[in-house]
Amino acid sequence: MARALNQLREQMAEVADLQAASALLDWDHQTYMPPGAAEARAQQMATIDRLAHQQLTSDSIGELLQTAQSEVEGLDLDSNEARLVKVTQRDFDRERRIPSRWVSEFSQATALAHQIWQEARGTSDFSKFEPSLERIVGLRQEYASFFEPYESIYDPLFEAFEPGMKTAQIRAVFAELRPALVDLVQRIAERADRVDDSFLHGKFEDAPQWEFGLEVLQRMGYDFQRGRQDRSAHPFTTSFSNDDVRITTRVEGELLTSALFSSIHEGGHALYEQGVDPQLQRSPLAGGASLSLHESQSRLWENLVGRSRPFWRFFFPELKERFGQLRNVSLEDFYRAVNRVRPSLIRVDADEVTYNLHIMVRFELEQELLEGRVRVKDLPPAWNQKMNEYLGIVPPNDAQGILQDVHWSGGAIGYFPTYTLGNLISVEFYQSALRDCPQIWAEMEQGRFDSLLDWLRQHVHIFGRKFEPLELLRRATGQELSPQPYLSYLHEKFTEIYQL
Repeated sequence: MARALNQLREQMAEVADLQAASALLDWDHQTYMPPGAAEARAQQMATIDRLAHQQLTSDSIGELLQTAQSEVEGLDLDSNEARLVKVTQRDFDRERRIPSRWVSEFSQATALAHQIWQEARGTSDFSKFEPSLERIVGLRQEYASFFEPYESIYDPLFEAFEPGMKTAQIRAVFAELRPALVDLVQRIAERADRVDDSFLHGKFEDAPQWEFGLEVLQRMGYDFQRGRQDRSAHPFTTSFSNDDVRITTRVEGELLTSALFSSIHEGGHALYEQGVDPQLQRSPLAGGASLSLHESQSRLWENLVGRSRPFWRFFFPELKERFGQLRNVSLEDFYRAVNRVRPSLIRVDADEVTYNLHIMVRFELEQELLEGRVRVKDLPPAWNQKMNEYLGIVPPNDAQGILQDVHWSGGAIGYFPTYTLGNLISVEFYQSALRDCPQIWAEMEQGRFDSLLDWLRQHVHIFGRKFEPLELLRRATGQELSPQPYLSYLHEKFTEIYQL
């Protein structure tokens, strides 16, 4: 009788409940919480996060893991039971290095920093956020020290988001991507006048944008009986279980596609969470395999689906009905417009070709911060210099520059490379899905996504955290992680659009 395994399940279910409660408080913090509640909320979240960490790293969990190891011997290594023990052991070993005192301090610091970031972004004043970021960077440096020795101080932070991966691997990926992307951007720049997107800019009513986004999400397969969309300063997805997965977006009144693509992006995340095997709920196996796997889903739906001709063959007539400004715009002109390549200030609105250059800016600055080569107070000019180096543009203010993303206020240093990995993986998944289900495009032209979603459910979503990201990629596609499929996709798509 697997008594230890059952006890392990029960105790880890309680940890999952505490983590879900913390996530719910954070969702409210970023959506509806009154500003005056920030300090009390920070204390509440710090307490819950500390309790969850203490239970996860307790001696009793360690003892149960030792006994449970023997109870799962002889089982299929891919069984839920064997993987539960393996993944819990991995989490236990990692979290055991981190003092609960640090967990509490970090939780409180980031909860307070979020509102300060919002205020600083609203007034475009980095100096307001600087003390909070100083504190967070110091805490992340201390976090890395718990995992010494390491090849790079960035490794412990990156591995927390990407189990089994090292900084050297993302550096190698960027070294291969950078010259190819720069070359493609330069070639497109010579033919920039071939694509006009002026009709996407102007004054667009809020309500029709919101309603159109909801319809697209429903057709994608997002279950509103088990989720909802709200507004926040920066779009995000959060999951309290696979039956309660929530997303947010922000509506920009002067750029028609901003809210829509944010909704599609977050919808991709949410479909992943809603598709995890219910048997894995309230366990360490629930949720996504890693942040890059999560980003592969959001980027797949946002770009490979949402910026495709088949998608817009169905949705464009309805969009034109909602926005009279588009009455004289052709489908082909609209398709080209939503795929226009142009260096831009805001990462979340960046095109597919320049997007990864934004990630490289953040990746390099994060390493310099952690290594002490750049001080927090010097970030705005350092940011502007790198934006000029990589994208040839300089932000006119902090809101459009160093303060545009929420992630540092949440302590997510070491996170940004997952977006690039997600881009690469999204293409490998999508091409495999198309090979297995050639009807996907025809269905899309009818506003249906059944075959694509079913393929993702079967090959990716259902497994939750059972497999590490690169293992799951191999299982789903039979391929290793490589920039080449992604670069080939970009080259083929934009050669056709810009007639290179």
